[in-house]
Amino acid sequence: MNWYVYCGWFFAGAFLANAIPHVVQGICGNRFQTPFASPPGVGESSALVNVIWGLFNFAVGGGLLHAAFPPELPPPWGLCIAGLAGASAMSLWLAHHFGKVRRAAPHP
Repeated sequence: MNWYVYCGWFFAGAFLANAIPHVVQGICGNRFQTPFASPPGVGESSALVNVIWGLFNFAVGGGLLHAAFPPELPPPWGLCIAGLAGASAMSLWLAHHFGKVRRAAPHP
């Protein structure tokens, strides 16, 4: 299998992992950080913006999976591991970043 298929699955995992907190926070009606806030990634956007951003991430991740999906089912383990690696990398980076943002925020 070509290297770009593994890259597609890696980034699909990253986009799909990023979609989850935005959709969940938005559906719950909570404000949450997005790239559109001021400052980007630190300020909070409305619940509606978070749902839209999360759905966009789901669409990109799903599109990458669709474009790079192998003809056989189930997908080879290597692709599954690449997707999991992308999801893990994004999840760990987001946990680190938002942990710093939340710790620096003033507490009422």
